[in-house]
Amino acid sequence: MDQQKTTNEIGWNFNNSYAQLPDLLYSKVEPTTVQSPELVIFNASLANSLGLNEQPLKKSEGAEVCAGNKLPEGSFPLAQAYAGHQFGHFNMLGDGRAILLGEQVTPNGERYDIQLKGSGRTPYSRGGDGRATLGPMLREYIISEAMHGLRIPTTRSLAVVKTGEDVIRETYLPGAILSRVATSHIRVGTFQYVAHWGTPEDLKKLTDYTIDRHYPYVKDKENIYLSFLHEVIKRQAELIAKWQLVGFIHGVMNTDNMTINGETIDYGPCAFMDHFDPSTVFSSIDRQGRYAYGNQPAIGGWNLARFAETLLPLLHDVQEEAVKLAQHEISLFKDMFNTHYIQGMRKKIGLFGEEDEDETLISELLAMMKKEEADYTNTFRLLAEDQLDKLSFFGTPEFEAWKEKWSSRLERQEESKASSKELMQKNNPAVIPRNHRVEEALEAAVENNDYSVMTRLLEVLKDPYVYNSKAKAFMSPAPACNEPYVTYCGT
Repeated sequence: MDQQKTTNEIGWNFNNSYAQLPDLLYSKVEPTTVQSPELVIFNASLANSLGLNEQPLKKSEGAEVCAGNKLPEGSFPLAQAYAGHQFGHFNMLGDGRAILLGEQVTPNGERYDIQLKGSGRTPYSRGGDGRATLGPMLREYIISEAMHGLRIPTTRSLAVVKTGEDVIRETYLPGAILSRVATSHIRVGTFQYVAHWGTPEDLKKLTDYTIDRHYPYVKDKENIYLSFLHEVIKRQAELIAKWQLVGFIHGVMNTDNMTINGETIDYGPCAFMDHFDPSTVFSSIDRQGRYAYGNQPAIGGWNLARFAETLLPLLHDVQEEAVKLAQHEISLFKDMFNTHYIQGMRKKIGLFGEEDEDETLISELLAMMKKEEADYTNTFRLLAEDQLDKLSFFGTPEFEAWKEKWSSRLERQEESKASSKELMQKNNPAVIPRNHRVEEALEAAVENNDYSVMTRLLEVLKDPYVYNSKAKAFMSPAPACNEPYVTYCGT
């Protein structure tokens, strides 16, 4: 059936600038309607920040909108076209199961994409059904909100609705749709698509649009497009450093999953590391460890090099000069990342200022953690709480030698020990979405229609740096298991 338009009681205020871009960048397509949408989880605080009215969204009309059965006033539903290097191989892609309803402009004048993920086939579905299942959509809700609580730039989740229809994967699974919110869904792969299949004018229009939307301050620079490249590199360096600092493993760092705005996107096979090991991989499809925890910075640099390639026609009229300019900017990524990472690590162990030996102090701690298979999150939090006797490597000769160096470094600071402890507590989460806790919540919701487990988990993830009795219940690592934890992309 055709979608009906909603009233504006909900507070939609769409202004769809992306639809003004060249036609090759998207296809106009409406969501496929579903039988009996049911709202199962809803993000009231996010709705309020978007200028939406919580109560009508929670009612049946909200479920109809979040399922795609009704279209908000002012929406212009479309599927975005993009390409991407998937595990190093270039492919034509696009929104195969997601439809962008439009751009909500908040009361503060901020612009956010409202996208329905799992809303049916599009011209980019490549034979897929365009649907999503309940478990992966709830998983994205949990992890994206956890990332927001950890102060890491991320797309967010407004709601999940069950569709009342089964989706066929290996078996029949309950269908669902996620309402995803982002400052935009423009990706490295969007630029790759235009560079490969568009005209130079198409590339310029996309680039100018992206600058206007995300980096307007570079328009004052002498070489606007070079400055744009620089800013994207800088933002990604900071983002990936933040991932590393909390032990987050994205799992599928293809170029179509790297946003130009520096937000984390696509929470398919992602997970958080338990015991520290740079080779950690969870994704079932990453058999070679391309996107392992320790490889994420290098992959980020590789992806950005692919982005720089798309901008060459804009950087300089002479190809050789354009390549030199791009190579110089890409060469800066490693130092940018290292600066953010080391600064973050200093905070995690309570260090103010900079000393030459700080990096050695950090690397020696990580080496101990790897050797002893220490829990990554809990080790840093125990240091922050001055509970050294609970560390898995407490009393070892290596730790005693390290502790002496660390104590000397802290004593050389002008700042007090109390200030160092406060710094550590602000930068070492007590709670992360531990894999077994996420699975526990998903199993209760999908198998038993019990969302209370997920609700309790989300409550502590809102403020993960708080260390109290409620948090302690979610700090324990997973019980020992012979089988490694494996995640799946959810398609």
